[in-house]
Formats: sequence, structure tokens, C-alpha cells
Amino acid sequence: IGVVFVEIVEGIHRVDEASHNIAHSNVYLVINSHNLLVVDTGTQGNAKKIVKYIQEIGYRPTDVSTIILTHFHMDHTGSAKALKELTGAQVAASAIDGEVIEGKKAYPKPKNLLMRAASSFIKPEPVPVDILLKDKDIICGLKVVATPGHTEGSIMLLDVQRKVLFAGDTLRFDGKKISAGPSHFSWDQAKERESIKKIAEWEFDVMLPGHGETLLGNAAQEVKQFANTQ
Repeated sequence: IGVVFVEIVEGIHRVDEASHNIAHSNVYLVINSHNLLVVDTGTQGNAKKIVKYIQEIGYRPTDVSTIILTHFHMDHTGSAKALKELTGAQVAASAIDGEVIEGKKAYPKPKNLLMRAASSFIKPEPVPVDILLKDKDIICGLKVVATPGHTEGSIMLLDVQRKVLFAGDTLRFDGKKISAGPSHFSWDQAKERESIKKIAEWEFDVMLPGHGETLLGNAAQEVKQFANTQ
């Protein structure tokens, strides 16, 4: 299966294999003036696919400076350790979720019974977090927005220049409508609603969710309308 190139806006790619995004969890590649960034990494076993994409658009694995993780869930952090080893990149995450990503704090048990059973067998590999992020930090040109709710330390990333929001799992878009992440994966739904109202005040044209489709054009207004229903 060959690599399908998906450049959403200039310099921002979604890394897909054929017509399916990696393990149904979106992995984004951001090309800045001096470096490459990877936002989330999918489940375990996807590092080589991400590297292949990087090479096929004309870059080297070592051009990746930073891997930013929006939260600790295994479908976003699963390939972080392997990708770090292949690229030499630094890993960045919120200080709160970073403890789980590093293995210093136990991985919380999912509310969903099926996922709880699966998580007993599937353990994400701990990876050192080199950069601990907090609200309003700027990392490689992206503004960090603390959005607790889906997990305690969930973050979004705002590319102010391109007006693009990396929404993690706090918001989804299925091609027709916006929704919050599934309730059985959420740490605190009330805080999640607060975070959605907070992000609705920001300006962005494009929303890139951790799952689902890209919301292109007038994305902030769409999110504001959704926030008003919460």
C-alpha cells in the first residue's frame, strides 16, 4: 500500500496510509521554517509509516525536531517512543499528562468495560517527555491551549499564522457535524464543556481533530455554535 499525500493547508499534512488514517487516529505533520513537527503518533507500530511519509515529501527523519502529544491516550501516544528513536526528536506534552506518558503515573482505567479489558493487554510504551507544556506556552510557533476534560492534561494547539486549530480529542468532526469526544473516554465532561467554550473564543479557519475529518473554512464559528449547545 502506497503513501497517500494529504496536505490540508500549505505546510500541514495529515499522515494517511491508503484511504485510512492511522488506526483511526489522525497524525499531523507541520512544516515550519526551520523544523518539522509531528502532532500525535497513532497507536503502536506506526512510526515507520510516519517516517516513510516524511521521506517521500523530501525530508529526513532527523528534520523532525518535536513530537507534540495532545494527551496520554494510547491511540495518540502509541508510536511516540519508536518515532523519537527514529528521529531523535524531543517529545512535548502537558505537565499533567506527561506523568502518564512517562510511566510515572498509572494509566487510568477506561470507563468502557471492553476498552478496560483491552487496556489490560495493550500497554503503551513509556517515553521520556522532554518539554512540559502549560497553557499559553508557544512551542515551535504553535500556541498551547490547556483544555482539560477529555483527560486532565489535554491540550489543543493553535497555529495563529495559518489559523489552524489542532483539537486533539476534545472536539471531533464527522464531515457533517461537530461533537465532543465519547463520554466513556472523558475524564470530566463538565470541564470538557468549559474547555470547548474557551476554545470557541479563539480565531481559526481550520479545525484538525484527533479523530474524524478536517473542518475547513469558518471553523471557529462552527465551534462557537456547537459550544452554545453545551
